[in-house]
Amino acid sequence: MESLLAFGLLIGLILGGLWIQFAVAISGLVYIYLLNGFGGFRALGLVSWGSANSFTLAAIPLFVLMAEILLGSGLSGRLYNGVAPFVRRLPGGLLHTNIAGSGIFAAISGGSAPTAAAMSTVAVPELAKRGYDRSLVAGSLAAGGTLGILIPPSITMIIYATFTETSIARLFAAGLFPGIMLALIYSGYIILRALMNPAMTPTVTERATWGDLGRALLDIVPFLLLVIVVLGSIYGGLATPTEAGAVGVVSATLIAALYGKLTLSLLTDSLSRCLSMSGNILFVVFASLIFAYATALSGAGEALVGVLEDANLSRTTFLLAIMVVFAILGCFMEGLGMIAIIVPILLPALIALEVDPVWFGVFVVILVELGQITPPLGVILFVVASATSDLKVETVIKGVLPFFLLILGFILILIAFPQIALWFPSFLFDG
Repeated sequence: MESLLAFGLLIGLILGGLWIQFAVAISGLVYIYLLNGFGGFRALGLVSWGSANSFTLAAIPLFVLMAEILLGSGLSGRLYNGVAPFVRRLPGGLLHTNIAGSGIFAAISGGSAPTAAAMSTVAVPELAKRGYDRSLVAGSLAAGGTLGILIPPSITMIIYATFTETSIARLFAAGLFPGIMLALIYSGYIILRALMNPAMTPTVTERATWGDLGRALLDIVPFLLLVIVVLGSIYGGLATPTEAGAVGVVSATLIAALYGKLTLSLLTDSLSRCLSMSGNILFVVFASLIFAYATALSGAGEALVGVLEDANLSRTTFLLAIMVVFAILGCFMEGLGMIAIIVPILLPALIALEVDPVWFGVFVVILVELGQITPPLGVILFVVASATSDLKVETVIKGVLPFFLLILGFILILIAFPQIALWFPSFLFDG
Protein backbone atom coordinates (compact mmCIF):
# COMPACT_ATOMS: atom_id res chain seq x y z
CA MET A 1 0.00 0.00 0.00
CA GLU A 2 2.86 2.41 0.84
CA SER A 3 4.43 1.68 -2.54
CA LEU A 4 1.15 2.31 -4.38
CA LEU A 5 0.64 5.60 -2.55
CA ALA A 6 4.21 6.75 -3.23
CA PHE A 7 4.10 5.88 -6.93
CA GLY A 8 0.63 7.37 -7.26
CA LEU A 9 1.90 10.61 -5.71
CA LEU A 10 4.93 10.58 -8.04
CA ILE A 11 2.85 10.16 -11.21
CA GLY A 12 0.33 12.74 -10.00
CA LEU A 13 3.04 15.36 -9.33
CA ILE A 14 4.67 14.77 -12.71
CA LEU A 15 1.36 14.96 -14.57
CA GLY A 16 0.60 18.11 -12.59
CA GLY A 17 3.65 19.76 -14.15
CA LEU A 18 6.10 19.67 -11.22
CA TRP A 19 9.76 19.35 -12.20
CA ILE A 20 10.90 15.74 -12.12
CA GLN A 21 13.59 16.42 -9.48
CA PHE A 22 11.10 17.82 -6.96
CA ALA A 23 8.42 15.25 -7.82
CA VAL A 24 10.84 12.37 -7.15
CA ALA A 25 12.29 13.96 -3.98
CA ILE A 26 8.87 14.72 -2.45
CA SER A 27 7.54 11.25 -3.31
CA GLY A 28 10.68 9.64 -1.87
CA LEU A 29 10.40 11.57 1.41
CA VAL A 30 6.70 10.70 1.73
CA TYR A 31 7.57 7.06 0.94
CA ILE A 32 10.21 6.99 3.72
CA TYR A 33 7.79 8.60 6.20
CA LEU A 34 5.07 6.05 5.42
CA LEU A 35 7.55 3.23 6.01
CA ASN A 36 9.56 4.40 9.05
CA GLY A 37 8.15 7.73 10.16
CA PHE A 38 10.49 10.62 10.89
CA GLY A 39 13.15 8.17 12.07
CA GLY A 40 13.67 7.11 8.47
CA PHE A 41 15.03 10.56 7.62
CA ARG A 42 18.18 9.93 9.70
CA ALA A 43 19.82 8.15 6.78
CA LEU A 44 19.35 11.06 4.37
CA GLY A 45 22.77 12.47 5.26
CA LEU A 46 24.45 9.26 4.16
CA VAL A 47 22.28 9.08 1.05
CA SER A 48 23.15 12.64 0.03
CA TRP A 49 26.85 12.08 0.70
CA GLY A 50 26.76 8.87 -1.31
CA SER A 51 25.27 10.70 -4.27
CA ALA A 52 27.90 13.44 -4.18
CA ASN A 53 31.02 11.46 -3.27
CA SER A 54 31.28 9.61 -6.58
CA PHE A 55 34.22 9.57 -8.98
CA THR A 56 31.88 8.06 -11.58
CA LEU A 57 29.47 10.99 -11.51
CA ALA A 58 32.37 13.42 -11.91
CA ALA A 59 32.46 12.33 -15.56
CA ILE A 60 29.10 14.00 -16.23
CA PRO A 61 30.12 17.68 -15.98
CA LEU A 62 33.28 16.93 -17.97
CA PHE A 63 31.41 15.38 -20.91
CA VAL A 64 28.79 18.15 -20.71
CA LEU A 65 31.51 20.83 -20.83
CA MET A 66 33.17 19.12 -23.80
CA ALA A 67 29.89 19.18 -25.73
CA GLU A 68 29.09 22.78 -24.73
CA ILE A 69 32.45 24.04 -25.99
CA LEU A 70 31.89 22.42 -29.39
CA LEU A 71 28.23 23.43 -29.54
CA GLY A 72 28.89 27.01 -28.44
CA SER A 73 31.65 27.48 -31.01
CA GLY A 74 29.25 26.63 -33.85
CA LEU A 75 31.35 23.72 -35.08
CA SER A 76 28.31 21.49 -35.62
CA GLY A 77 27.85 23.29 -38.95
CA ARG A 78 31.37 22.31 -40.01
CA LEU A 79 30.69 18.72 -39.05
CA TYR A 80 27.45 18.68 -41.06
CA ASN A 81 29.07 20.22 -44.14
CA GLY A 82 32.02 17.85 -43.82
CA VAL A 83 29.84 14.74 -43.91
CA ALA A 84 27.61 15.93 -46.79
CA PRO A 85 29.97 15.35 -49.80
CA PHE A 86 30.47 11.70 -48.84
CA VAL A 87 26.79 10.71 -48.70
CA ARG A 88 24.85 13.13 -50.91
CA ARG A 89 24.81 10.85 -53.99
CA LEU A 90 23.15 8.00 -52.09
CA PRO A 91 19.38 7.59 -52.56
CA GLY A 92 18.03 10.00 -49.97
CA GLY A 93 20.87 12.45 -50.49
CA LEU A 94 21.60 14.80 -47.65
CA LEU A 95 19.18 13.04 -45.29
CA HIS A 96 22.03 10.59 -44.64
CA THR A 97 24.02 13.55 -43.39
CA ASN A 98 21.44 13.94 -40.62
CA ILE A 99 22.10 10.36 -39.48
CA ALA A 100 25.87 10.28 -39.97
CA GLY A 101 26.36 13.75 -38.49
CA SER A 102 24.18 12.87 -35.51
CA GLY A 103 26.16 9.66 -34.96
CA ILE A 104 29.48 11.52 -34.88
CA PHE A 105 28.15 14.36 -32.75
CA ALA A 106 26.54 11.80 -30.42
CA ALA A 107 30.00 10.41 -29.71
CA ILE A 108 30.96 13.89 -28.53
CA SER A 109 27.91 15.32 -26.79
CA GLY A 110 26.85 12.36 -24.63
CA GLY A 111 23.19 13.39 -24.80
CA SER A 112 20.25 13.30 -27.20
CA ALA A 113 18.93 16.84 -26.79
CA PRO A 114 22.28 18.55 -27.62
CA THR A 115 22.72 16.24 -30.62
CA ALA A 116 19.23 16.90 -31.98
CA ALA A 117 19.52 20.64 -31.34
CA ALA A 118 22.92 20.95 -33.01
CA MET A 119 21.98 18.99 -36.13
CA SER A 120 18.46 20.46 -36.50
CA THR A 121 19.65 24.07 -36.37
CA VAL A 122 21.93 23.43 -39.33
CA ALA A 123 19.93 20.86 -41.33
CA VAL A 124 16.31 22.06 -41.27
CA PRO A 125 16.88 25.40 -43.07
CA GLU A 126 19.40 23.89 -45.50
CA LEU A 127 17.25 20.93 -46.57
CA ALA A 128 14.07 23.04 -46.71
CA LYS A 129 15.76 25.27 -49.32
CA ARG A 130 16.66 22.19 -51.38
CA GLY A 131 13.08 20.87 -51.46
CA TYR A 132 13.34 17.83 -49.19
CA ASP A 133 10.15 16.49 -47.63
CA ARG A 134 9.87 18.29 -44.30
CA SER A 135 8.38 15.41 -42.34
CA LEU A 136 11.13 13.02 -43.47
CA VAL A 137 13.79 15.63 -42.63
CA ALA A 138 12.31 16.16 -39.17
CA GLY A 139 11.91 12.41 -38.56
CA SER A 140 15.51 11.65 -39.52
CA LEU A 141 16.79 14.41 -37.24
CA ALA A 142 14.68 13.24 -34.29
CA ALA A 143 15.77 9.63 -34.80
CA GLY A 144 19.40 10.65 -35.29
CA GLY A 145 19.27 12.73 -32.13
CA THR A 146 18.35 9.70 -30.04
CA LEU A 147 21.73 8.15 -30.90
CA GLY A 148 23.24 10.64 -28.45
CA ILE A 149 22.49 8.46 -25.42
CA LEU A 150 23.45 5.14 -27.05
CA ILE A 151 26.72 5.87 -28.85
CA PRO A 152 29.35 6.43 -26.13
CA PRO A 153 30.23 8.47 -24.20
CA SER A 154 26.68 8.55 -22.83
CA ILE A 155 25.53 10.47 -19.76
CA THR A 156 22.50 8.18 -19.48
CA MET A 157 24.81 5.15 -19.28
CA ILE A 158 26.80 6.83 -16.51
CA ILE A 159 23.57 7.30 -14.53
CA TYR A 160 22.61 3.66 -15.12
CA ALA A 161 26.08 2.53 -13.97
CA THR A 162 25.68 4.59 -10.78
CA PHE A 163 22.47 2.80 -9.79
CA THR A 164 23.59 -0.71 -10.79
CA GLU A 165 27.32 -0.53 -9.95
CA THR A 166 28.11 -1.67 -13.50
CA SER A 167 31.39 -0.93 -15.29
CA ILE A 168 31.03 2.24 -17.37
CA ALA A 169 33.78 1.08 -19.74
CA ARG A 170 31.85 -2.13 -20.45
CA LEU A 171 28.63 -0.18 -20.96
CA PHE A 172 30.33 2.20 -23.38
CA ALA A 173 31.73 -0.76 -25.32
CA ALA A 174 28.34 -2.51 -25.33
CA GLY A 175 26.55 0.55 -26.73
CA LEU A 176 28.94 1.23 -29.61
CA PHE A 177 27.92 -1.40 -32.16
CA PRO A 178 24.15 -1.30 -31.43
CA GLY A 179 24.38 2.46 -31.98
CA ILE A 180 26.16 1.99 -35.31
CA MET A 181 23.67 -0.71 -36.34
CA LEU A 182 20.71 1.52 -35.49
CA ALA A 183 22.21 4.37 -37.54
CA LEU A 184 22.64 2.00 -40.51
CA ILE A 185 19.02 0.85 -40.13
CA TYR A 186 17.88 4.49 -40.24
CA SER A 187 19.91 5.10 -43.41
CA GLY A 188 18.55 1.90 -44.96
CA TYR A 189 15.01 3.10 -44.36
CA ILE A 190 15.83 6.50 -45.94
CA ILE A 191 17.23 4.74 -49.03
CA LEU A 192 14.07 2.64 -49.29
CA ARG A 193 11.78 5.66 -48.99
CA ALA A 194 13.82 7.57 -51.57
CA LEU A 195 13.62 4.69 -54.05
CA MET A 196 9.88 4.28 -53.49
CA ASN A 197 9.11 8.01 -53.75
CA PRO A 198 11.97 9.98 -55.40
CA ALA A 199 10.02 13.23 -55.15
CA MET A 200 10.62 13.30 -51.37
CA THR A 201 14.40 13.64 -51.82
CA PRO A 202 15.87 15.73 -54.67
CA THR A 203 18.48 13.91 -56.73
CA VAL A 204 22.03 15.25 -56.46
CA THR A 205 23.77 14.93 -59.82
CA GLU A 206 27.03 16.83 -59.33
CA ARG A 207 30.02 14.81 -58.25
CA ALA A 208 32.23 15.96 -55.40
CA THR A 209 35.72 16.86 -56.59
CA TRP A 210 38.84 15.70 -54.80
CA GLY A 211 39.19 19.24 -53.53
CA ASP A 212 35.67 19.10 -52.06
CA LEU A 213 36.43 15.80 -50.35
CA GLY A 214 39.72 17.12 -49.01
CA ARG A 215 38.09 20.21 -47.51
CA ALA A 216 35.32 18.01 -46.08
CA LEU A 217 37.91 15.77 -44.41
CA LEU A 218 39.51 18.80 -42.79
CA ASP A 219 36.14 19.53 -41.19
CA ILE A 220 35.57 15.93 -40.03
CA VAL A 221 39.02 14.69 -38.95
CA PRO A 222 39.34 16.79 -35.75
CA PHE A 223 36.00 15.43 -34.50
CA LEU A 224 36.98 11.85 -35.36
CA LEU A 225 40.30 12.31 -33.57
CA LEU A 226 38.43 13.61 -30.52
CA VAL A 227 36.21 10.51 -30.51
CA ILE A 228 39.22 8.20 -30.96
CA VAL A 229 41.16 9.89 -28.15
CA VAL A 230 38.26 9.78 -25.68
CA LEU A 231 36.95 6.28 -26.43
CA GLY A 232 40.36 4.83 -27.26
CA SER A 233 41.76 5.86 -23.90
CA ILE A 234 38.83 4.12 -22.16
CA TYR A 235 38.84 0.94 -24.26
CA GLY A 236 42.61 0.72 -24.14
CA GLY A 237 42.64 0.88 -20.36
CA LEU A 238 44.69 4.09 -20.36
CA ALA A 239 42.07 6.21 -18.58
CA THR A 240 38.89 5.90 -16.60
CA PRO A 241 35.76 7.46 -18.17
CA THR A 242 36.16 10.42 -15.81
CA GLU A 243 39.78 10.95 -16.85
CA ALA A 244 38.79 10.52 -20.49
CA GLY A 245 36.19 13.26 -19.99
CA ALA A 246 38.95 15.62 -18.83
CA VAL A 247 41.01 14.71 -21.91
CA GLY A 248 37.92 15.40 -24.02
CA VAL A 249 37.51 18.91 -22.56
CA VAL A 250 41.12 19.77 -23.39
CA SER A 251 40.77 18.31 -26.90
CA ALA A 252 37.51 20.21 -27.55
CA THR A 253 39.20 23.43 -26.46
CA LEU A 254 42.08 22.76 -28.87
CA ILE A 255 39.65 22.08 -31.74
CA ALA A 256 37.83 25.36 -31.06
CA ALA A 257 41.22 27.14 -31.05
CA LEU A 258 42.24 25.38 -34.29
CA TYR A 259 39.17 26.78 -36.06
CA GLY A 260 39.67 30.24 -34.54
CA LYS A 261 36.54 30.02 -32.37
CA LEU A 262 38.16 30.00 -28.93
CA THR A 263 37.36 33.14 -26.96
CA LEU A 264 36.97 34.05 -23.32
CA SER A 265 33.25 34.59 -23.92
CA LEU A 266 32.94 31.05 -25.36
CA LEU A 267 34.61 29.51 -22.32
CA THR A 268 32.56 31.46 -19.78
CA ASP A 269 29.28 30.75 -21.59
CA SER A 270 30.17 27.06 -21.92
CA LEU A 271 31.04 26.84 -18.22
CA SER A 272 27.79 28.57 -17.28
CA ARG A 273 25.68 26.18 -19.38
CA CYS A 274 27.70 23.23 -18.08
CA LEU A 275 27.06 24.21 -14.45
CA SER A 276 23.34 24.63 -15.09
CA MET A 277 22.94 21.33 -16.97
CA SER A 278 25.21 19.32 -14.66
CA GLY A 279 23.44 20.69 -11.60
CA ASN A 280 20.11 19.68 -13.09
CA ILE A 281 21.32 16.14 -13.87
CA LEU A 282 22.98 15.61 -10.49
CA PHE A 283 19.89 16.95 -8.71
CA VAL A 284 17.88 14.24 -10.51
CA VAL A 285 20.41 11.66 -9.31
CA PHE A 286 20.26 12.92 -5.72
CA ALA A 287 16.45 12.93 -5.65
CA SER A 288 16.33 9.49 -7.25
CA LEU A 289 18.76 8.05 -4.69
CA ILE A 290 16.30 9.14 -1.99
CA PHE A 291 13.53 7.31 -3.82
CA ALA A 292 15.79 4.29 -4.39
CA TYR A 293 16.58 4.20 -0.65
CA ALA A 294 12.85 4.23 0.13
CA THR A 295 12.30 1.43 -2.40
CA ALA A 296 15.03 -0.64 -0.73
CA LEU A 297 13.40 -0.06 2.69
CA SER A 298 10.03 -1.23 1.38
CA GLY A 299 11.38 -4.42 -0.18
CA ALA A 300 9.53 -3.65 -3.42
CA GLY A 301 12.29 -5.24 -5.51
CA GLU A 302 12.19 -8.49 -3.55
CA ALA A 303 8.38 -8.48 -3.72
CA LEU A 304 8.61 -8.15 -7.51
CA VAL A 305 10.89 -11.20 -7.60
CA GLY A 306 8.24 -13.13 -5.64
CA VAL A 307 5.52 -12.06 -8.06
CA LEU A 308 7.63 -13.18 -11.03
CA GLU A 309 8.30 -16.55 -9.42
CA ASP A 310 4.62 -17.08 -8.62
CA ALA A 311 3.53 -16.02 -12.11
CA ASN A 312 6.31 -18.09 -13.70
CA LEU A 313 7.04 -15.29 -16.16
CA SER A 314 9.77 -15.94 -18.71
CA ARG A 315 12.69 -13.59 -19.28
CA THR A 316 11.28 -12.53 -22.65
CA THR A 317 7.80 -11.79 -21.28
CA PHE A 318 9.33 -9.71 -18.47
CA LEU A 319 11.42 -7.68 -20.93
CA LEU A 320 8.41 -7.08 -23.19
CA ALA A 321 6.47 -5.79 -20.16
CA ILE A 322 9.33 -3.39 -19.40
CA MET A 323 9.16 -2.14 -23.00
CA VAL A 324 5.50 -1.21 -22.54
CA VAL A 325 6.21 0.58 -19.24
CA PHE A 326 9.04 2.67 -20.71
CA ALA A 327 7.04 3.54 -23.84
CA ILE A 328 4.20 4.87 -21.67
CA LEU A 329 6.41 6.71 -19.17
CA GLY A 330 8.37 8.26 -22.03
CA CYS A 331 5.31 10.32 -22.91
CA PHE A 332 5.64 12.47 -19.79
CA MET A 333 8.96 11.72 -18.08
CA GLU A 334 12.57 12.35 -19.10
CA GLY A 335 14.97 9.45 -19.55
CA LEU A 336 17.12 10.06 -16.48
CA GLY A 337 14.05 10.03 -14.26
CA MET A 338 12.80 6.76 -15.76
CA ILE A 339 16.13 5.03 -15.21
CA ALA A 340 16.62 6.42 -11.72
CA ILE A 341 13.14 5.35 -10.55
CA ILE A 342 12.59 2.04 -12.34
CA VAL A 343 16.04 0.41 -12.47
CA PRO A 344 16.58 0.12 -8.67
CA ILE A 345 13.21 -1.64 -8.39
CA LEU A 346 13.94 -4.00 -11.28
CA LEU A 347 17.50 -4.87 -10.25
CA PRO A 348 16.64 -7.80 -7.92
CA ALA A 349 14.33 -9.25 -10.58
CA LEU A 350 17.06 -8.95 -13.21
CA ILE A 351 19.45 -10.86 -10.99
CA ALA A 352 16.82 -13.55 -10.38
CA LEU A 353 16.18 -13.90 -14.12
CA GLU A 354 19.96 -13.93 -14.81
CA VAL A 355 19.78 -10.92 -17.12
CA ASP A 356 23.25 -9.52 -17.86
CA PRO A 357 23.37 -5.98 -16.34
CA VAL A 358 25.58 -4.68 -19.15
CA TRP A 359 23.16 -5.96 -21.81
CA PHE A 360 20.22 -4.59 -19.82
CA GLY A 361 21.93 -1.19 -19.71
CA VAL A 362 21.94 -1.07 -23.52
CA PHE A 363 18.34 -2.34 -23.57
CA VAL A 364 17.19 0.37 -21.17
CA VAL A 365 19.04 3.13 -23.02
CA ILE A 366 17.34 2.14 -26.29
CA LEU A 367 14.00 2.16 -24.44
CA VAL A 368 14.78 5.68 -23.26
CA GLU A 369 15.49 6.57 -26.92
CA LEU A 370 12.06 5.21 -27.75
CA GLY A 371 10.49 7.27 -24.98
CA GLN A 372 12.14 10.47 -26.20
CA ILE A 373 10.41 10.24 -29.58
CA THR A 374 7.14 8.71 -28.33
CA PRO A 375 4.29 10.89 -29.67
CA PRO A 376 2.87 13.22 -28.65
CA LEU A 377 5.14 14.40 -25.82
CA GLY A 378 8.61 12.96 -26.51
CA VAL A 379 11.16 15.65 -25.67
CA ILE A 380 13.17 15.27 -28.91
CA LEU A 381 10.05 16.04 -30.95
CA PHE A 382 9.95 19.53 -29.45
CA VAL A 383 13.73 20.03 -29.75
CA VAL A 384 13.56 19.40 -33.50
CA ALA A 385 10.37 21.46 -33.91
CA SER A 386 12.10 24.43 -32.26
CA ALA A 387 14.84 24.49 -34.92
CA THR A 388 12.79 26.91 -37.04
CA SER A 389 9.67 28.91 -36.29
CA ASP A 390 7.62 27.36 -39.12
CA LEU A 391 8.25 23.69 -38.29
CA LYS A 392 5.27 22.20 -36.44
CA VAL A 393 5.38 19.39 -33.90
CA GLU A 394 2.73 17.57 -35.94
CA THR A 395 5.13 17.45 -38.88
CA VAL A 396 7.88 16.01 -36.68
CA ILE A 397 5.50 13.36 -35.29
CA LYS A 398 4.45 12.32 -38.80
CA GLY A 399 8.06 11.91 -39.85
CA VAL A 400 9.25 10.12 -36.71
CA LEU A 401 6.61 7.35 -36.58
CA PRO A 402 8.45 5.00 -39.02
CA PHE A 403 11.68 5.45 -37.04
CA PHE A 404 9.74 4.71 -33.84
CA LEU A 405 8.72 1.36 -35.36
CA LEU A 406 12.31 0.69 -36.46
CA ILE A 407 13.55 1.15 -32.88
CA LEU A 408 10.84 -1.24 -31.65
CA GLY A 409 11.97 -3.83 -34.17
CA PHE A 410 15.62 -3.39 -33.22
CA ILE A 411 14.78 -3.91 -29.54
CA LEU A 412 13.14 -7.23 -30.39
CA ILE A 413 16.25 -8.23 -32.36
CA LEU A 414 18.41 -7.28 -29.37
CA ILE A 415 16.28 -9.50 -27.09
CA ALA A 416 16.62 -12.42 -29.52
CA PHE A 417 20.36 -11.91 -30.09
CA PRO A 418 21.94 -10.38 -26.94
CA GLN A 419 25.46 -10.91 -28.30
CA ILE A 420 24.90 -7.86 -30.52
CA ALA A 421 25.63 -5.81 -27.40
CA LEU A 422 27.85 -8.23 -25.46
CA TRP A 423 30.48 -9.43 -27.94
CA PHE A 424 32.54 -6.22 -28.06
CA PRO A 425 32.93 -5.72 -24.27
CA SER A 426 33.78 -9.43 -23.98
CA PHE A 427 36.38 -9.05 -26.73
CA LEU A 428 37.93 -5.97 -25.11
CA PHE A 429 37.91 -6.91 -21.44
CA ASP A 430 37.73 -10.73 -21.33
CA GLY A 431 40.29 -11.52 -24.01
